[in-house]
Amino acid sequence: MLVTQCADGLDADHLPFELDPAAGPLGTLTAHVARNNPLWQRCATGSPVMVIFRGAEAYISPSWYPSKHESHRQVPTWNYELVHAYGRPRAIHDADWLTRHVTDLSAQHEADRAEPWAVSDAPADFVASLVKGIVGFEIEITRLEGKVKASQNRPEADRAGVVA
Repeated sequence: MLVTQCADGLDADHLPFELDPAAGPLGTLTAHVARNNPLWQRCATGSPVMVIFRGAEAYISPSWYPSKHESHRQVPTWNYELVHAYGRPRAIHDADWLTRHVTDLSAQHEADRAEPWAVSDAPADFVASLVKGIVGFEIEITRLEGKVKASQNRPEADRAGVVA
């Protein structure tokens, strides 16, 4: 989820990102949107953005804690893991870069299929016309922040109860 600051306040867009770990000290994220999506114009200014990657998350019932049966002073909670990546986006209009980006993104998401689809399966002139309708952007990561709340504040028996 890409979080941007707009004239009307914060906005969040859900996009597939690719990570190039070799581009920059912390890596660079790439994505694309439709040319008629105003997101790329907001991002073109280079203002700071945050990308949120969510991992596992779950409701935790106090009934899972053995200690609940001793004191009855437990409440539900929420466990989660996530990473926040910060940086400044740069809009990209270069057709070669965009074609490479959608080719890589498709290959990544098709890799597990028995017969993966590839951009090269479509006619080149068709792909070229579609590439004209998108804008790419990259965000060199300037800071990473990981957060994990996994009942680590609970006694071992309560953590085992959550796992069970």
